[in-house]
Amino acid sequence: MFDKGTVNHESYITKALPVALRYGNKVFGDNWIFQQDGAMPHQHHLTHQWCEANFPSFINKDRWPANSPDLNPLDYSIWEELVNAMDWNKIRSKATVIQQLKSSVKKIRESFVFESCDVWTNRLYRIFQTDGNYLR
Repeated sequence: MFDKGTVNHESYITKALPVALRYGNKVFGDNWIFQQDGAMPHQHHLTHQWCEANFPSFINKDRWPANSPDLNPLDYSIWEELVNAMDWNKIRSKATVIQQLKSSVKKIRESFVFESCDVWTNRLYRIFQTDGNYLR
């Protein structure tokens, strides 16, 4: 959560990416892939340089289809788990949103994250088999 304004590439590189790197290394070790979409801070060449230099593996927006939530376990699975773990009645301010996010992330089972990634791998394989067409 950023205090003010929109996120630019500088704040994304200095504040968000190191957190993603620490979490990824903690949960997945040294064999995992970081993926980004086409959001403005993600597109900057310095963001790409940082990601390529620091993450074990990196998929940039040029190698990832736009508007593809069914290809991203965070979008189709883990966000829903996070939202369901939050106590929405306690949210009254930015501070309580942050508190609820932090406590809810801790409620998501590690096995759920791994299961979501397994399902994601299967979905990628099925999309490859259909030559990139929609899954039914």
